[in-house]
Amino acid sequence: MSEELNPGDRGDLVSVITSTLTRLGYLKAPSDFYDESVEVAIRAFQQERGLTASGIANAMTIRALDEARWKLGDRTLQLIQGAPLMRGDDVATLQSRLVDMGFDCGRVDGIFGARTETAIKEFQRSAGVVVDGLCGPATVMALMRLMRTVSGGAPSALRDQVKREKRGPVLADKVIVLDPSWGGSTVGREANGVNESDIVFDVAQRIEGRLIALGVSVYLTRNTERSPLEPERIAFANSVNADLVISLHVDSYKNDRAQGVATYFYGSDQHGIHSIVGERFATLVQREICARTDLTNLRTHAKTWDMLRLTKAPTVRTDLGYISNPHDADRLRDPQFRDLIAEAYVIAIQRLYLSAEDDAKTGTLRIEDLRRAGIRR
Repeated sequence: MSEELNPGDRGDLVSVITSTLTRLGYLKAPSDFYDESVEVAIRAFQQERGLTASGIANAMTIRALDEARWKLGDRTLQLIQGAPLMRGDDVATLQSRLVDMGFDCGRVDGIFGARTETAIKEFQRSAGVVVDGLCGPATVMALMRLMRTVSGGAPSALRDQVKREKRGPVLADKVIVLDPSWGGSTVGREANGVNESDIVFDVAQRIEGRLIALGVSVYLTRNTERSPLEPERIAFANSVNADLVISLHVDSYKNDRAQGVATYFYGSDQHGIHSIVGERFATLVQREICARTDLTNLRTHAKTWDMLRLTKAPTVRTDLGYISNPHDADRLRDPQFRDLIAEAYVIAIQRLYLSAEDDAKTGTLRIEDLRRAGIRR
């Protein structure tokens, strides 16, 4: 299912979607007509799943609806050679329970990949069931029987903390991917004399220059000639084994009063999961930008967008203001303002790797401080 649906549409796909929404409790009854009640239900579903609450059933929403209909035990979960990876809420539940018991299946992303299969086999060995990598009835029963919470903190959080501490505060061995993206058009949106593709690319270059000076290996997902589609950018970020991925955007809205900066990380309240490092870094980025600029603080938010969900490294996305708002657009046109944003990012990156005793108050650390401290190549 990949076709986009809008209010007023009719057809078999509308029937499938409304049937799913009814089973999930968002609608009273299925229908083949995309009316106002369906739009409200879609918006509520999107809000709960960490998607953009537009009320439009785009490809991502339709896929999320398909995933939401599966509960653990409804089907046998397995990795089939040559077939698309199985996706669904049942996979996310399985991963969550494995992580809670200390088995490392990677990120809880609802996708049954090789790492999840390995974790299943490890669990099966410890539980005394047939080691086949399949999550069928016997494995589900063993999961239900042995499920427990690990004391001392969530295993995934402890692993992330250990990894971050092992990497140390020096930036010279880090790999960071900068993703200066935009809304999907070939030239980017433009308003109040600001072109979003130009702005985010300029900010990315300013961040890149500062990071290279500190010894960081930096990759950009696009250049001035070509902007790959999102799946290509995700695959590229994964291929270089990034430590962090930073996706840069600006926002736009029909009401020019909308303004401010917001930062997003991977998380789903539906499954009680968050990227620990992603959330920490998003908080640092948001605080540093707001401390150094007069952009309105729209806070940090957990989302399940593909760029956040499918990248292996901790990933954050920041919307650096609304180009549809005269105040924000005026700020973004100013090169000195874009310098402030770039410095905020670099300091947030450094603070992510500093221990608590070496950290500084938000808005007080400067790049010169890093050089004096010898935190460079």
